[in-house]
Amino acid sequence: MTSQHWTMAGQDDDNDVSVVVATRLKTKRPPLYKVLLLNDDYTPMEFVVAVLERFFGLTSAQSFEIMLTVHKKGVAVVGVFTAEIAETKVAQVMDFARQHQHPLQCTMERE
Repeated sequence: MTSQHWTMAGQDDDNDVSVVVATRLKTKRPPLYKVLLLNDDYTPMEFVVAVLERFFGLTSAQSFEIMLTVHKKGVAVVGVFTAEIAETKVAQVMDFARQHQHPLQCTMERE
């Protein structure tokens, strides 16, 4: 917030002159984190697709493509988020996989 105050020289008894200073704070963007899914030999492909649709809001086609990338390359970036959101997504995926007795791994790393 800037304060502007003008006093004309000679208008008051003290002959004060005020200077307007504009202060602009630069907001720094928070660091972003990649959420990664890792391949394993046990989690069914259909389960991975369901996870991608449920927790990342992807379409069936998008989910299928990412699942294939995970399957072929061993890892895929699912999305890029702020730290808090990335942590939440990782926890949700890991909890859901454990509940369904799948060893699916989900991690995050700074972009």
